[in-house]
Amino acid sequence: MKRILSLDGGGIRGVFSLQILARIEELLRAERSNPNLVLADEFHLIAGTSTGAIISAFLSWGLSVREVENLYITRSNEMFAREPWYRRWKAKYRSEAIADFFRGVFSETPDGKTPALLGTRKLRTLLLIIMRNASTGSPWPVCNNPKAMYNCATLPDCNLNIPLWQLLRGSTAAPSYFPPEEIDLAGNKHLFIDGGMTPFNNPALIAFLMATLPQYCIDWPASRESLHVTSIGTGFARARLPVKRAAEINMLDQVKYLAPAFIGSVSVEQDVLCRILGDCRHGPPIDSEIGSLETPTLLSNAEQKFTYVRYDEPFVIKNLDPKLKIAMEMDNLALIPYLKRAGEEYAANHVRLEHLYPRK
Repeated sequence: MKRILSLDGGGIRGVFSLQILARIEELLRAERSNPNLVLADEFHLIAGTSTGAIISAFLSWGLSVREVENLYITRSNEMFAREPWYRRWKAKYRSEAIADFFRGVFSETPDGKTPALLGTRKLRTLLLIIMRNASTGSPWPVCNNPKAMYNCATLPDCNLNIPLWQLLRGSTAAPSYFPPEEIDLAGNKHLFIDGGMTPFNNPALIAFLMATLPQYCIDWPASRESLHVTSIGTGFARARLPVKRAAEINMLDQVKYLAPAFIGSVSVEQDVLCRILGDCRHGPPIDSEIGSLETPTLLSNAEQKFTYVRYDEPFVIKNLDPKLKIAMEMDNLALIPYLKRAGEEYAANHVRLEHLYPRK
């Protein structure tokens, strides 16, 4: 059975995702009687957007989940290093700080001076990174599959020759937080921004399509017994307008509401489509009307394209520390202890080994 791991974007809320991943790794280690097992040993394609792209690359590189968590917690200040006040009209955070962090990790040599490319042999799985090409206005799902159309070695702009750190910088370049990443493709400069600005902040569906559509040249079989998709969110707080009368809502209120509402709504749609196409073993309710879609929907058992599990939950703002109630943003490092506790509790209550296998 082929396994796909899909990781949502969400900034520092990736710490929540890491607790779910740690539980999955723990269960698989126990089942295989291998205390050194890492997720790259079990998953064949790991896909991620924004913070999910960072975690995906670390896991595909062969790191354990706790090693990734340690990097997130101890080096988050490097990932979110503020620009001086006089440069914040361009972006809130320094792109060079997070780029240096990526360059130091994803290198062919210990000194960090030889950047690993997308085609590096150090990646132990297929890796899918989601970005948006802001120069052409198109989503960019970039994979290290050597058979992919734009990964041909004879092309002057072969994607496999792009440094891995640049792809991660592009996928995490959230507008206003970080400036776009400029990548030279055969002499043409392209600007890339956060993959959350595409329909694939939740990359589960595009990962499935890349693995199975003939056009992407991976061609895995699609059935509930042959393919499993594990999709993990970062926790979410539903986008809401301020509690005001309609006449009191101003332009700033609407601008702050727009991006979270768009990203959250599209991510839910991708989740719904996965639950309809696949056999959903577990997932939080979509809404009070259709529930979690854990029983066959439009497709019979024989027609379902994969086995699917979705781990995610809404954060209840009223239960947060009062100092955090207004600061659920993706760059609030003060949330790390809360995210870790919430993720551990969620994983203990929801993640089960049987979810990782087809329904009997």
